[in-house]
Parts: sequence; C-alpha cells; structure tokens
Amino acid sequence: MPARVDPVEPPYTAAVAERLEAMMPPGVPPLLLFRTFARNFAMTAAMSGWGGYELSRQLSLSLREREIVIDRTCARCRCEYEWGVHVAYFARRAGLSAAQLTSLTTGSAADPCWPADPADRDRLLIEAADALHDASDIGDGLWHRLAAVFTEEQLLDLLMLAGWYHAISFTASAARVTPEDWAPRFGTDLDEWAA
Repeated sequence: MPARVDPVEPPYTAAVAERLEAMMPPGVPPLLLFRTFARNFAMTAAMSGWGGYELSRQLSLSLREREIVIDRTCARCRCEYEWGVHVAYFARRAGLSAAQLTSLTTGSAADPCWPADPADRDRLLIEAADALHDASDIGDGLWHRLAAVFTEEQLLDLLMLAGWYHAISFTASAARVTPEDWAPRFGTDLDEWAA
C-alpha cells in the first residue's frame, strides 16, 4: 500500500537533518516514520521532547515495562509499523521471549508465558493497555490492583505512554508509513528478535 504522506528524502535541509539526527542513535539512519513527521517540521520539533522522554531513563517504568505497554498498544491498534520497530530495537533488551511477543500481539494477560510473580507486573500492564484501548479508561478494580504494585508516578507514565503510542499508531497507520525493511511483520517468526 503506497504511503499517503511521502517521507522527506535526502538531501535534507540543515534544520531537518539536525532534527532527524537528534531523534536517532548516533550513526543510525532516520526512521521512515520520523522522515514522514518531518513533512510538518513544527510538529516534529514540538513532539521530539515528549517522545524522547517516553524512551528515556527518566520514565519511571523499566525498559521491559515500557516495551510491554508499547508493543501491546501498537498491536491492539494493528500498527504493524511501530510494533515492528519496537520489537526490532527493544525486544531482546527488554528480555521478551518469542512467546511473550506473540502473546502481546495476539494473546492475553492470561497466557502462560507471563511469569507468575507475586505482583504480576507484566500481566497488569497488559490488562491496563487493553483497558485503555477498549474503554479509554481503567475500571476501579484494575486500578486498585495496579495501584497496589505501581507508584503514582509509574501509573501516570503508564497512562501517558499508552496514549502516546495510540497517537503514534494512528499516524503511522493512517499515513500508510511503509514498514521498515529490517523490522519484523505481524505473523512472522519472532525468535530472531526475542531474548
């Protein structure tokens, strides 16, 4: 399916090149999504700070917790683009197994691949992402279970993280951003990407 908004192509203007470079690790070419965003430079500049926060160590959720929320949110939004980018870049570092990646994509918090720890943090994050996706809210029962395990700071980060990745998913999907050649697709073998 062709892109509805073509990504900017090199050679970039100095301002676009600087912004794209700031959005990526050193030496890594800019993502097609970021090059698409660059069609609206003011928007890209405005969102860079928040996007950087969501992927930084300042976020009160761990890398694993963050990626569970992102992967589940993107999968529920059916955003193969952003799901694939996050699986490729972060799944192994987040310690997610192939079974867990499959569960985040098509399963549920009840799947046996999730560790049964006393706090059930992973399962609670999946339930929260599902509730936010399905109802744009978290019911009292789930909220009390979450609040028994996560701090208020973490709960606020969780809510904003899920919302941010809804926005990213909506944009990537509706703009028809072409999947990155190196990223997995829904339904592919995930062993290569897993911990």
